[in-house]
Amino acid sequence: MKKFALIGAAGYIAPRHLKAIKETGNNLVVAMDVNDSVGIMDSHFPEAEFFTEFEEFAAYVEDQMLKGNKLDYVSICSPNYLHAPHMKFALMNGIDVICEKPLVLNAEDINKLAEYEVKYGAKVNSILQLRLHKSIIALREKVAAAPQGKVFDVDLTYLTSRGKWYLKSWKGFDEKSGGVATNIGVHFYDMLHFIFGKVLNSEVHYRDDKTSAGYLEFERARVRWFLSIDAKHLPDNAVQGEKLTYRSITIEGEQLEFSDGFTDLHTESYKNILAGKGYGLQENRTAIETVEKLRTAAVTADPTWAHPFLAKVK
Repeated sequence: MKKFALIGAAGYIAPRHLKAIKETGNNLVVAMDVNDSVGIMDSHFPEAEFFTEFEEFAAYVEDQMLKGNKLDYVSICSPNYLHAPHMKFALMNGIDVICEKPLVLNAEDINKLAEYEVKYGAKVNSILQLRLHKSIIALREKVAAAPQGKVFDVDLTYLTSRGKWYLKSWKGFDEKSGGVATNIGVHFYDMLHFIFGKVLNSEVHYRDDKTSAGYLEFERARVRWFLSIDAKHLPDNAVQGEKLTYRSITIEGEQLEFSDGFTDLHTESYKNILAGKGYGLQENRTAIETVEKLRTAAVTADPTWAHPFLAKVK
């Protein structure tokens, strides 16, 4: 049984990590969040220690090490801009990391974290759950088997409506979240790289605080993409539920069905990590470099490869 800490226990994604720690037969020793709405912990690890101050959390972790109770992993679900410093804390204490997406906001942080790994002998693992999805793996195999030189035409559309709270939270500030393309899109860009290979070209066709659209060219694909948290862009067939969503990937006009299991792959990710088969720093590099460029690129006027939904915002 491995001993875990969790930073960001009150966050949206934390329950999936709590569930994954439990389902892999491990124990959450301590958790931390500046917010104290963490009752979800009682369903999984009611005996875990909890702190709202990072300094108290850090002192507890270090005191336990002195007693011979070193943690095995720190799982990180904190706001995006805190991922790098929280990973550095774990690595400096020789503790392996499991970090949510986006791993970091800038590629330079990957280089620095690689130095920490070498110096302190601990490893960063990331949650790139779409790489484990059966439909994504099948598509990757299909693309690999296609005639050499075949380039696929792809449309990626992801809309997940958010209320007014979103822009008032840390997610609404580019310097903290990386903006919409980073916050809700980074795992899609990783998925596209995983399937279609190296990024050859990128364009931004629209960008505001709620919506981003553009074009990415990979070795094996031309991708028009549209991402938004604005409910007014949703099509009529959006999914009703906790929040209105619309998720679509078409390849050569054929719909890729990957909704089933989309949110249930954290436990599989943990199993791989615990078996020494996790995705580390370098597997994240392409996606992080991609969103970093999209964040600062000039907007292309009158693009050739415009996503059909672009008409909704222009």
